[in-house]
Amino acid sequence: MDGDILFLAHRLPFPPDRGDKIRSHNVLKALARIAPVHVGCLGESAADAAHLHELEAVAASWCMPRRSKPLPLAGLEALGRGEPVSLSAFRSAELSQWVKQTIREQNIAAIYVFSGQMGQFVPADWAGRLIVDLVDVDSAKFEAFGTGASGPRAWVDRREARLLGAVEADLVRRADATLLVSEAEANLLRSRVGDNGRIRALRNGIDCAAFDPGKVELQPEVAARAGPHVVFTGQMDYAPNIDAVDRFATRILPQLQVDFPYLEFHIVGRAPTDAVQQLGQLVGVTVWGEVPDVKPFLAAADLVCAPLNIARGVQNKVLEAMAMERCVLLSPEAATGIEAQHGAHFAVAESDEAMVAQARDLLQRPRDRAVIGKAARQFVLDQMSWPAMLAALPQIMSGEPADGGCRDAA
Repeated sequence: MDGDILFLAHRLPFPPDRGDKIRSHNVLKALARIAPVHVGCLGESAADAAHLHELEAVAASWCMPRRSKPLPLAGLEALGRGEPVSLSAFRSAELSQWVKQTIREQNIAAIYVFSGQMGQFVPADWAGRLIVDLVDVDSAKFEAFGTGASGPRAWVDRREARLLGAVEADLVRRADATLLVSEAEANLLRSRVGDNGRIRALRNGIDCAAFDPGKVELQPEVAARAGPHVVFTGQMDYAPNIDAVDRFATRILPQLQVDFPYLEFHIVGRAPTDAVQQLGQLVGVTVWGEVPDVKPFLAAADLVCAPLNIARGVQNKVLEAMAMERCVLLSPEAATGIEAQHGAHFAVAESDEAMVAQARDLLQRPRDRAVIGKAARQFVLDQMSWPAMLAALPQIMSGEPADGGCRDAA
């Protein structure tokens, strides 16, 4: 393409160790192969500074102010402004000024917005190409939260859903292309804002070379226990993940322990809340928290579970387990966007009773689990590699048909 790219993300795309950062990381690397990329993002912790050298290796210039606004303050600002909390929480005067300066001083031909809350940094008079990667329809997620909650929290979630919906509609109107993580998510957005012909799916992929069971040793503490072992991985301060592990630990695991008295449930992921930590007091439940690498835990799993009640887009945790040749038991919500077959590549169960029955059956049949696991890896190898998923990105950026701190550019 003729000109540079400005890439705006709500988090530093390094390291690729959680769902949104895996996507932003791979998209950024693909964009850097198209044209010079200037990256504006927000830092969340001192640990982000340790990965700035990775950003510098990719970016022509960058700006990463620290996001330190407390959520209650963001909420008050949002009420005063009549806007979603998501926008207030990610507002940064420093990043806004850097964006304007970069557009003024560099040959920016296109802006790639990663996640809807970053759309606020695109100047109103921007006349170049604008690509908005919403990833998921966040307003629908907050609607689901509001439906399942009560009291003040339900009001907050319903308000966020309504205001975010308006933001999403405005971004769709402005963008030359609006991207979603799956065709189902794209159809959901079309049903909410109308179909302008510029909404499309750009699916997530998986790094099968990194998630290769032949290169991973079993987690020794897990492997040393009798088992069988069921593993859940994910960011453990994220509400849908909290709900999922609570569901499995309190409603599914006890029924399975009747037939498998040594069955253990392992919750693996950073930032477990107090509610998640308390699950570790239940018989057979271990809360590991943040670990250097989830792959050894997946390798040691007899079964990987993803019993999410609310899930938007494609679940990276599911793709990772499939790439590791694990048999995955998941809800229909967690299977959305993965065009694999129940019984061949994973096992889908909706109700708690169905989840228990499927888990019991699979745990009794290790050979069948192995067959499903091997088919799962072959599926993601054949159909869900990152290069294949992002092959259309050059055409999307050009518009051609498919046939901590700031550093100035050198």
